[in-house]
Amino acid sequence: MYEAILIVIGLVIGGCAGYSFFRYVLKKKYLRMIETANKEADVIKEKKLLEVKEKFLNKKAELEKEVQQRNQRILQVENKLKQREIGLNQRQEELGRRKQELDNTHNRLNTQQQALNRKEEELEKLQLKEREKLEELSGLSADEAKKRLVDSLKDEARSNAQSYINDIMDDAKLTANKEAKRIVIQTIQRVATETAIENSVTVFHIDNDEVKGRIIGREGRNIRALEAATGVEIVVDDTPEAIVISAFDPVRREICRLALHQLIADGRIHPARIEEVVAKVKKQVEDEVIETGKRTAIDLGIHGLHPELVRIIGKMKYRSSYGQNLLQHARETANLCSVMAAELGLNPKKAKRAGLLHDIGKVPDEESELPHALYGAKLAEKYKEKPEIVNAIGAHHDEMEMTTLLAPIVQVCDAISGARPGARREIAEAYIKRLNDLEQIASSYEGVTKTYAIQAGRELRVIVGADKIDDKQIEKLSADIARRIQDEMTYPGQVKITVIRETRSVSYAK
Repeated sequence: MYEAILIVIGLVIGGCAGYSFFRYVLKKKYLRMIETANKEADVIKEKKLLEVKEKFLNKKAELEKEVQQRNQRILQVENKLKQREIGLNQRQEELGRRKQELDNTHNRLNTQQQALNRKEEELEKLQLKEREKLEELSGLSADEAKKRLVDSLKDEARSNAQSYINDIMDDAKLTANKEAKRIVIQTIQRVATETAIENSVTVFHIDNDEVKGRIIGREGRNIRALEAATGVEIVVDDTPEAIVISAFDPVRREICRLALHQLIADGRIHPARIEEVVAKVKKQVEDEVIETGKRTAIDLGIHGLHPELVRIIGKMKYRSSYGQNLLQHARETANLCSVMAAELGLNPKKAKRAGLLHDIGKVPDEESELPHALYGAKLAEKYKEKPEIVNAIGAHHDEMEMTTLLAPIVQVCDAISGARPGARREIAEAYIKRLNDLEQIASSYEGVTKTYAIQAGRELRVIVGADKIDDKQIEKLSADIARRIQDEMTYPGQVKITVIRETRSVSYAK
């Protein structure tokens, strides 16, 4: 037991000694770690201080550079301000010098004006004295002498002017006819236009005769639907590989031709499809009409036309008069008007505009009882054309009084374009026969003494005896002649019937 106690005591003492030694070792190690940490901290501190110092120096250098740049800018601004101040001072000095010069000039002018006023007063006094002396010598007052002098000068000027006018009129009579012919011939020579004759039928070519049966359809339903939709007559006969489209309206013929082309290319031909294709083609033709009108205006250099007038011009492409294409006739008339106006020293652009629009009354959207010239003038006025253009359109068949020089030019150029050889299809024999028929119809009425078909058969003038027909009867006579012409004759456009009743008294002095 004593040994056990000794062992325990030995263990306790050994443990205490080991603990003390272990504590001593740990303390030494801790002290070394602290010393190492302090050294590293010092190194880091010195390194950080160096970095902070370096950044400080960099910042300081940047600030110094920025301050230097700012100082340079301030110096530049100061220099500019100094230069501007110097310039302003110089300008102020210049203005002061000029003001001084103006003051001196003003004073000098005032002095001269005063001297001039004095001289004028002196001159008036001298003139008054001179006039008094002249009145005393002549025995006439100044007003009476002036009146006599003016009357004498008027008589002399009137005599000279009348002589000059007579010379000019004599010279004009000798040269006017020759000059007019020269201008007309030169105008025609400078405007060359191809001749295109319009027909009332269109021949539609097909690849084979089997297509004819498909176009006709079962019991003719397809061809009836196509005729009803387009308003034309389709002739399918024994002519090989051809179908004839007949109509006086070229627009309808063109719509039918295009619709047939699309139907045959598509292969589906039945009434519902026909109506669909015809509606589509009508829209295409309307677009083509507008595009044609725009292209015509651009080609002729005419600007500012109302869109509705542009559309009407495009419709002329599908209209004809005496077989002459109306758009081609309008273009040719416009060019002729431009050349003739230039020859006469007038505005060629206005003349060209009036020439292009002169027949717009022939393509109305709605039927009108007015002659085409008056209806065209009404349309032009509606769409804000100038008064001289409106007058030229309305007066080109003498149905309106001419108020400008453009009107006779348009009238002459319209006649030139229509009278060119080959321009219109009507032959001379038929033309002469139509005029004779007009005159014979009017001559068959009682009381008619003379008849004249004028303006290419567009107007019939009937002269009646004043002792046979009174003023009330002439209205009935003109209406009867017009009704009979409508019933018995075929003619393009309208015919104006003018009945003239006059009383003449003739005497002779021997």
